[in-house]
Amino acid sequence: MRSVRARAALGATLVVAVALVAAGAAVLLALRSNLIDQTDLRAEVVARDVASQLAADVRPERLDLPDDEERPVQVVAEDGRVVAVTERLEAVSGTSSDEVAVRPAPAPSPSGDDDDDEDDDPARGEVSTDEPRFTSGSATVDGEEADYRFASVEVTSGREQTYTVWAGAPLTTEQDAVNTVLKAMLIGLPVLLVVVAGVTWLVTRRALRPVEGIRSEMAAITASEDLSRRVPEPDSRDEVARLARTTNETLAALEASVERQRRFVADASHELRSPIASLRTQLEVGAAHPELLDVPGAVEDTVRLQQLAADLLLLARLDAGERPGRGRVDLGELLREETAGRPGDRVPVAVTASAGAEVAGSRSQLRRVVGNLLDNAQRHATASVRASVRAERGWVVLAVGDDGEGVPPEERERIFERFVRLDDARSRDEGGAGLGLAIARDVARRHGGTLTVSRAPEGGALFELRLPVEADASREPASGQGPSAV
Repeated sequence: MRSVRARAALGATLVVAVALVAAGAAVLLALRSNLIDQTDLRAEVVARDVASQLAADVRPERLDLPDDEERPVQVVAEDGRVVAVTERLEAVSGTSSDEVAVRPAPAPSPSGDDDDDEDDDPARGEVSTDEPRFTSGSATVDGEEADYRFASVEVTSGREQTYTVWAGAPLTTEQDAVNTVLKAMLIGLPVLLVVVAGVTWLVTRRALRPVEGIRSEMAAITASEDLSRRVPEPDSRDEVARLARTTNETLAALEASVERQRRFVADASHELRSPIASLRTQLEVGAAHPELLDVPGAVEDTVRLQQLAADLLLLARLDAGERPGRGRVDLGELLREETAGRPGDRVPVAVTASAGAEVAGSRSQLRRVVGNLLDNAQRHATASVRASVRAERGWVVLAVGDDGEGVPPEERERIFERFVRLDDARSRDEGGAGLGLAIARDVARRHGGTLTVSRAPEGGALFELRLPVEADASREPASGQGPSAV
């Protein structure tokens, strides 16, 4: 079965069926046991009544036996003779003897005393105090055969004669009651199972209706490729509602990711077009007029194209979830190495770095961050750039500030977006693609840190990179202001 509703209805029906069958069997067994106990009690009462007469030395042929068909009695002597039986008993089984005719006692020996002398006054006999024995059998009374329960009681008369009294009680009432209950169960069980299956089907259908709405909407979204659509969210607070909300959150994240990817591809195509077109033009002119070939310009365009390709490749690796290395990196030493490799920079960099400022991460990626921050500061500085590394309450802080015009407060988050360049930056640096700060922030986040921008004491921009001393992306950055430029 491929339908959840059908499986749920079938499962619930089977569970209820098993439970009802088990409960019905238990009820029938309990009812039957109780009725048999009552039948045994009725048979025992009759048997003890006859036994009490024998104990009072009443002769077997003079016993007051029940004359109704529901209480057959058979008295068996110690030697196996049937000495008394109800008049209308025609056949019996389940007792110690199948005979229903009375057999007389054998004649006494001539020398013996007459045990039947009515003038004798023997002692009173006794009824056995042992629990009676119960058996199942059948009896035919007045031509009607039925099942019976027999109780046997042993008794010793005053003449020291031992008898076994068998008294029966019919099982007709017990059988009728059990059959009635069984028929009621056989009729009611299928009806109840049909009701359970129908109710389960309807309830499951109602419960899964929002799921079907989610499925159909997801199918429509897949067919239309329109990620702006959302699945309906039910008003309930159950698992289905949480599923719908999670699905919409996933669709929103997927839409944002696809939109970023589209924008990234569009911007990358645009940024790559300019250096490629410029390089092609210079090469075509050089091919036609070698004396006009601008070799420095071609090299510059090639370097620019190479840097852009490297930035795009790094962003692609970061978007793919590449994890940084686990090596130990001294951020102060890395800053000194990076500034030492820039002897021809337009604006010199003043460095202040404390010792032992180590973090865990990728040395190459962190070097790219330091280089991008220094490039950005030198691009916008007027006369000075200051860089420092310090330890601050479990964090290592790299601060790079300049004395330029700074970043307006409303643009301080936007500059970290990819391919975003402010108007003055675009006019001052025609070669920038707007990827440096985006790469720096992505690398910072991959290392469990942050990258923010504020106003430097000199009036320009102050970028602060905060990385945990121990690489743990779950830790929040410590609060505090960045260092003053030195």
